[in-house]
Amino acid sequence: MTRVIVVDDQELVRGGFRLILERAGIDVVAEAANGAEAVRVAAELAPDVVLMDIRMPVMDGVEATAAIMAGPEPRPRVLALTTFDLDEYVYRAVKAGASGFLLKDVSPGNLVHAVHQVARGDTLLASAVTRRLLEQFARHPLAGELPPEVAALAERELEVVRLVARGLSNADIGRELFLSEATVKTYVSRLLAKLALRDRVQVAVLAYESGLVRPGES
Repeated sequence: MTRVIVVDDQELVRGGFRLILERAGIDVVAEAANGAEAVRVAAELAPDVVLMDIRMPVMDGVEATAAIMAGPEPRPRVLALTTFDLDEYVYRAVKAGASGFLLKDVSPGNLVHAVHQVARGDTLLASAVTRRLLEQFARHPLAGELPPEVAALAERELEVVRLVARGLSNADIGRELFLSEATVKTYVSRLLAKLALRDRVQVAVLAYESGLVRPGES
């Protein structure tokens, strides 16, 4: 059973999310009213997923996400919660290690699906709102100024990075590059190790910030 902590400074919001998740058979092991509580409870209970509000008193969701990602393994996956999709705080949380984000008015079905998805180790990169967030806030250097770790990648590896940033799955990338899904999975695993990144979301952030992928590209 997937184990979740719900973090929000509003008790009614926490209660609503708990009810939706528990009705779907997801185990809500704790609630927290701010980021500091979230970090402490996550360390104590080792959940699979932390549903993290971004704007909270005491410690916000960005700081809490960074603290959880800096903690010992196994680290939970973090799903950021926000009212506004183009929120720089959410971008900072994603950059800090969140596996994606959800708007607070998300439907019950999509909430449950997203929690299961990130608990499996997937990310929410295919989401159109996630793409818009990256395009809005990523910084772009001048052409030819790729960071050394990106410039050192082979051309095929760069192609995989671009397609990951576009939100394609391993199967989709395989069809695009005429590779098996298993081969793509190996490429992605090696890229994460080479670039010292946690997951595909961080690959996408790096791709946009380095200018390897440009806003509006398809």
